Amino acid sequence: MQRLSAERITDSVTYHGEGPCWSDRWGGLRWVDMLAGDVLSFGEDGEVLRRHVGDVVACVRPRATGGAVLAVETGVALEDPDGTVHPPELFWQPGTVRMNEGGAGPDGCFYTGSMAYDQAEGAATLYRVHPDLRWEPVLEGVTVSNGIAWSPDGTRAYYNDTPTGKVDVLDWSRDRGLHRRRTFVVPQLEEGQDVHPDGLTVDSAGAVWVALHGAGQVHRYTAEGELDAVVEVGARQTTACCLGGPDLRTLYITTSRENLEAGEDPAAGSLFSVRVDVPGLPVLPFAG
Repeated sequence: MQRLSAERITDSVTYHGEGPCWSDRWGGLRWVDMLAGDVLSFGEDGEVLRRHVGDVVACVRPRATGGAVLAVETGVALEDPDGTVHPPELFWQPGTVRMNEGGAGPDGCFYTGSMAYDQAEGAATLYRVHPDLRWEPVLEGVTVSNGIAWSPDGTRAYYNDTPTGKVDVLDWSRDRGLHRRRTFVVPQLEEGQDVHPDGLTVDSAGAVWVALHGAGQVHRYTAEGELDAVVEVGARQTTACCLGGPDLRTLYITTSRENLEAGEDPAAGSLFSVRVDVPGLPVLPFAG
């Protein structure tokens, strides 16, 4: 098994860093400071640029027509190529639930899930948002919806409901959508630590990289579910990861300092990266 160590490449620039995404459409890496409502971008010179878009922004993904789709607190908002962000399509009124993560699928739809602020069991839902912004629930009774990404051939999707401690896989087809949900892997940590699978990404070999919140690690599992790489991260609250860079062989990892005391885990909230052998997949765009 391969063991890697990620490099810290920014200061602690986020309170709750999440959702990294590399896209040539917007020229590199973006991620979010979720509870600050900011979208961040990482320049070639290492400069971090920040843009405020709302009270909460949980996820950012490219649109096929340019710009981006944003999962915000109560729904989904569209950003035009010129940077204009339109008022969101509301799924519910502000209150106890917010959006949390998402990604586009092979059908051009945007799949985004929610969570209750108090993480109430079963209060969350995974939604499918069509290009015309029609939407419907596809998984209900979820607690903390996290990390959806597809296999290279588009026939399987990987998904986390974080408190379950496992990574799930679902079959996907254009006719049936997501179906046949089952356990893919149950990550294991040393010394009986609790496991909290957070964000994930899939590489071109079909392996799944999973950020383990609270463990300071990212695990790589082959398509057969075998653990074959562990990345050590210099902040415990690893939240999400993506593969990017010109050759898609840099693993970018976001971290959080949510609920930490001042001075605790000083690198929390930083962006980390590590070079890997197998490239990622180009990000799927939202067709809306």
